[in-house]
Amino acid sequence: MEAGKINGEAYDVRISKKKPIYPVTSGLRKYLRTYQRDARMPISYADLMEFYETSPVIDKNGKDTLWETPLYPPHVQENLYNGLKILYAKLKASGNTRIVEHKYIDRVEYCAFGNSHPFRIRIVNRLNDVYDYFYVKQADASRIYGLELEQIISPNPVNYIVDGQTLVEEHIVGIPGDVFTQSLINNPDYNPKRIAKEFVKFNERCMITLLGDMRAYNFVVQITPDFDDFQFRIRAIDFDQQFYEGNPKIYMPQFFKDNLAYVQLCMEHLTATTVLQYQQEERSSIVHRVRSERHRIAALRDVSNTEELSTAVHVKQLREGYADFYRNEHYFGCRTMTDIIEMNVKNVIRQVKS
Repeated sequence: MEAGKINGEAYDVRISKKKPIYPVTSGLRKYLRTYQRDARMPISYADLMEFYETSPVIDKNGKDTLWETPLYPPHVQENLYNGLKILYAKLKASGNTRIVEHKYIDRVEYCAFGNSHPFRIRIVNRLNDVYDYFYVKQADASRIYGLELEQIISPNPVNYIVDGQTLVEEHIVGIPGDVFTQSLINNPDYNPKRIAKEFVKFNERCMITLLGDMRAYNFVVQITPDFDDFQFRIRAIDFDQQFYEGNPKIYMPQFFKDNLAYVQLCMEHLTATTVLQYQQEERSSIVHRVRSERHRIAALRDVSNTEELSTAVHVKQLREGYADFYRNEHYFGCRTMTDIIEMNVKNVIRQVKS
């Protein structure tokens, strides 16, 4: 694993244009109903957009967080906040509103920076001040496919619901990857080999599922104390760049300059043999999960293959790039991004069997 280089030349992956929002089609809605991802919501994303102005959210160090606090008329805010509590109940307890009887909406924040322009909601239990977050976003079809692939192929469960063009997502707990590199990656209590191992596995998952733009601020690091050490898990939190771009390096976190600290850790503490071992471990886990969820992934494939989720130019560029990377001419027969993922999975199955 070499940081930021291809064929010995420096390389820093960049995304030049913003990805368009793809609508949720009738075929995808049918899939979501089948797998209990749809829900009737009392308010929508469009309702939350009815603010008259915003004020910037500043962190404790006086820096602009790029989030804003939307301001609503009092009567509008009351209806929205009541609706948000019901949304939380649907997300967490299949609509059982007893779980929000003692909760209140403490804060609503809006971000115009991301593709999906999310709202971040903080909900607090008034009995003990314990709080939680969840998100309301524009329902982008490619993002939903990314969430589904994360659920099926990764070891990480995701929780979300969709109604029309509104997407509600559970907060994924963890330390942002960029924050982890700034203050924790060199913690003497942490085993650097375990962090490096997890980055190798994370890199492998992104390559196979075509999850792009995994710069450090788009994933979190989860730390779990074990009886004799700390365990680490890297989890994606942003699925906006799911199988859209044509550059293969977009789907390889190792080629982003923001992730240099993780790549250096791999280079310092892992050998080529151990990197291959961890890649094979992750491939074996993926094969097991694909076999366990074969009906669901087949249904996801069938519906996504009928939709336009990228451009013909990007598909052509990516299939050629993956054909070269894997030395496999079968990629030239791929017509869609879904076909490329399916070819990736078939490759993994063959590698595990051999």
